[in-house]
Amino acid sequence: MIDLQKGIALRQGLAPYSSQEVLEKNEQIAQKLANTDATIVCVHVKNYGPEALHPQTDNRPIQSEHVPEDFSDFILPLATDPQIKNVIHVKKHNWGAFFGTDLDVQLRRRGIDTILLSGIATTIGVDTTAREAYQLGYQVITIEDAMTDFNGQLHQDIVEHIFKRLGKVWTSDQVIASLN
Repeated sequence: MIDLQKGIALRQGLAPYSSQEVLEKNEQIAQKLANTDATIVCVHVKNYGPEALHPQTDNRPIQSEHVPEDFSDFILPLATDPQIKNVIHVKKHNWGAFFGTDLDVQLRRRGIDTILLSGIATTIGVDTTAREAYQLGYQVITIEDAMTDFNGQLHQDIVEHIFKRLGKVWTSDQVIASLN
């Protein structure tokens, strides 16, 4: 689950699904996976401070914005529920969950070869993580209705033209049915 945290998931203007819809789908899937042999990965972006990348771009000038202290707090209750034993947290400083983190090592040590991907934003954190996972040899299943973006058309384009080339694209209902 990519970047389902206060500083990102609570923003307005997400499309094609609202933040609430995406959080509900992720919660349903996470509850099916809780305390099973699966590993639930809560990926948080900590994209500020001295360790953040500060590229000079043509789109916008570099701004120093105030980041609230709870920016990286994961929203779903399972993230901090001590009763759920198969949750791990990955703090990232880049768009993807693999580059610069120990996620690949953690998954390989557990014998994991298939990844279910969801989160916000489709075109940034989810897309980059899907591409990294594909390049590392993982089987990738993106969950189309358990992710959303700041641009609904770009969400659809990535789902149709990228994710279908990297692996499978399922709905949350398909994922839940497969877990039954």
